[in-house]
Amino acid sequence: MGRLVVVSFRLGSTDGVSIEAAKWIGALRELGHRVTSVAGSGVADEIVPGLAIRDERPLDEHQLEAALRGADVVVVENMISLPLNVTARDALSRILDERPAVIHDHDLAWQRPEWCDEPAPADRPWWRHVTINELSRRELAERGISATTIYNTFDITPPPGDREATRYDLKVTDERLLLHPSRAIPRKNVAGALRLAEELDATLWLLGPAEDGFAEELEHIVSSARVAVRRGALPNRDIHDAYAASDLVVMPSTWEGFGNPVLESVTHRRALAVYPYPVLEEIHSFGFQFFDLSDVEEIDTFLTAPDEAMWDNNLDIARAHFNVADLPARLAPLLESWGLN
Repeated sequence: MGRLVVVSFRLGSTDGVSIEAAKWIGALRELGHRVTSVAGSGVADEIVPGLAIRDERPLDEHQLEAALRGADVVVVENMISLPLNVTARDALSRILDERPAVIHDHDLAWQRPEWCDEPAPADRPWWRHVTINELSRRELAERGISATTIYNTFDITPPPGDREATRYDLKVTDERLLLHPSRAIPRKNVAGALRLAEELDATLWLLGPAEDGFAEELEHIVSSARVAVRRGALPNRDIHDAYAASDLVVMPSTWEGFGNPVLESVTHRRALAVYPYPVLEEIHSFGFQFFDLSDVEEIDTFLTAPDEAMWDNNLDIARAHFNVADLPARLAPLLESWGLN
């Protein structure tokens, strides 16, 4: 067994990278490895100043190097993949220049409009790139980088959540509730979620905060809404309560590296209305049944009389292909090439 360090811009948050990193840490420990975490912000065993996304503090490169010293393998969560902190990215690349590392690529720079001309991420003979979808794996291959795809994984039997209490806290009674479990940033397409809520005469619950300078635009979108909008998480309520309270999950994003709410809607037995972002086709190919945002009549029919068989079928597919219980077995071969088993 080995000593592993997981390093990221941030950990312990509600973003997809933090959530999946936590699952990896759990799986690696289940395999018997000693795992510690390092991040620039959030919750980690060690916080390094200057390592966070768009961190304006000087990077303490000596502290970063010391935090990684002695690790048999370093697991890098998206820090090499996206230029969210170029100083930290380049320093980490130097420190890991001749060391074993798993480069967990949740996103790639050219997949975002603002970085479409960015080059491929760094690569070394002793690194192993892991993508969360086949699209990214193919795009890396086109740029001369070999990678393995390991899809995001999920708890197939999550806690049920408290539907009635959560709806009471939201002041939602008999009306339909659409859950948009996302931060508010441009690519999450809050306006698309709101349009569907208006067509279904439903209340929209936007779970996450505005980020990346989107607050003013969000205020404009919400202020012109023709239906009620609830915003933000509730005290003493968790994500399972949010899914339980909802009647429909809406995922109108134009781009996602994976899109965790897609599978979370499946494991919580909720219908999903989704925009066909590129990676969705890959997920959909496993046989899932989802609704397009434009399928208003079909969604209305389903919400009036839900089809239990559709939920059962979706859950069976998730259990076979996206089960977090299978994650240790999927990660083990990565480490065996360095003699860790």
